[in-house]
Amino acid sequence: MISRQTITNPFNQGRYTVGAPSPSGWAQRTPVGDGEAALQDNPVSVPGPVVEKLRGAAKAVHVEREEVVTRTRDWWAGSMIGETDGRPATPQAVVVEAADADEVAAVLRICNEAGVPVTASAGRSNVTGGALPVFGGVVLDLCGLDTILSFDAESNVVDVEAGMFGDLFEKQLQEEYGVTTGHWPSAFAISTVGGWVACRGAGQLSTRYGKIEDMVVGVDVVHADGTRATYGDYARAATGPDLRQLFVGSEGTLGVIVSVRLRVHPLADYAKALAFGFDTFAQGLEACRRILQRGATPAVLRLYDKLESGVQFGRPDTNLLLIADEGDPALVDSVMAVSREVCQEYGPEQDSEAAFQKWLHDRMLVGKSSDGFKQSPGFVADTLEMAASWKDLPAIYDEVVAAIESVPGTLAASAHQSHAYTDGACVYFSLRGDVEPERRREWYRSVWDAANAVLIRHGAALSHHHGCGLLRGPYLQDALGAGFATFTAVKHALDPEGILNPGKLGLPSRFGTSPLS
Repeated sequence: MISRQTITNPFNQGRYTVGAPSPSGWAQRTPVGDGEAALQDNPVSVPGPVVEKLRGAAKAVHVEREEVVTRTRDWWAGSMIGETDGRPATPQAVVVEAADADEVAAVLRICNEAGVPVTASAGRSNVTGGALPVFGGVVLDLCGLDTILSFDAESNVVDVEAGMFGDLFEKQLQEEYGVTTGHWPSAFAISTVGGWVACRGAGQLSTRYGKIEDMVVGVDVVHADGTRATYGDYARAATGPDLRQLFVGSEGTLGVIVSVRLRVHPLADYAKALAFGFDTFAQGLEACRRILQRGATPAVLRLYDKLESGVQFGRPDTNLLLIADEGDPALVDSVMAVSREVCQEYGPEQDSEAAFQKWLHDRMLVGKSSDGFKQSPGFVADTLEMAASWKDLPAIYDEVVAAIESVPGTLAASAHQSHAYTDGACVYFSLRGDVEPERRREWYRSVWDAANAVLIRHGAALSHHHGCGLLRGPYLQDALGAGFATFTAVKHALDPEGILNPGKLGLPSRFGTSPLS
């Protein structure tokens, strides 16, 4: 069994009392007192008889308030604002630990019959509030599903349970099988395989190895009513729409992922790196586009604007582009030759070895972009990653930075390009503000409103790999247009009682209105 150190909470040591069953047998609401919860208003109380059924069906059940607060805490700036005011985001829920897929199915059957909302949860590294039980009910902890089930050495496909943490998964892959997923998100050691799939994640070497949707061969899902299905398990098929992809990025709203089959790759023993500087961010984007459109796919292609070049690499006078690749020497040498040829047209090579080693050392430090800024009680920092076409990205960069900086209290906005394609790329913005502590939430929502207005106007993707959760839910209907009705229809078809992760992705919920709507 994998264990993970939890984050202790100094606030709110009270206990949660399980409510009595309603006359209909369905869940009741338990009002939360003023100042007690940041993101729960009238959460669903799980009836006592339902709690007893859950105790008989699952590995463990926790109802104590302190335990619930600890086991639902995430890494979203929006919930941290409440935490530092002594108001945990979601203190009222029942946490149910499942040991295997059978227990997951049993829990969902019980909750579906009782009309109790269920929020699937595991590593809780999410930065959009995606696993917060805003309507109470049951938090289904999947960390007990933590085993590699099999490895197909001929096909290079691994079958792994959804609750396995990334660092332990990769360690076993490398040491026992000599392979790697190539999937290295910043939250690598505190995120799980199922979380990668559910949030449609991307790792730092994605241009070489692909994003998580490129790696998924098959997925095992438990539906809201406890029934199960396997989707996929083939290299490709023309048997109607690819139903695997319904669940890649669904954030627990359409079903609970219990295991996946992933493509893996032989461990690389050859690598090279380059670094070049550009006068403008737009010039650097142009170079990235040309590299990709010539057919080169370096594992790392990351362009930092002047502010981030200064913070990350101590080079504030340039827009630094870091290029690195690993794998077969013939392929790596060809990719680097193309990259060097393109970049040399803009200026000389930088100190490539020093830049790459600095990136390797710091790449998992997710708060690095805030180094050097004032860290007062009113300080707030977050990131916003989006994707758009090469044609639109230079204007989007300028306009988003200007929009964030126009909000009173903003200290700075900056960005880097982190994932690239032949037709466009992901730009990852960092935003920092310093306001009166009681105005933090107001400032935070204002900068997100301002930035997303730019993205929607340009028809850009609001998220590239962090997902939507609570944070982006209010903008999703405008972003998806008529397609949002299709998403809503799929949700209703797969989850007619609406119990799965309600309040997320902007989807309507019978339990009420999302706290950010």
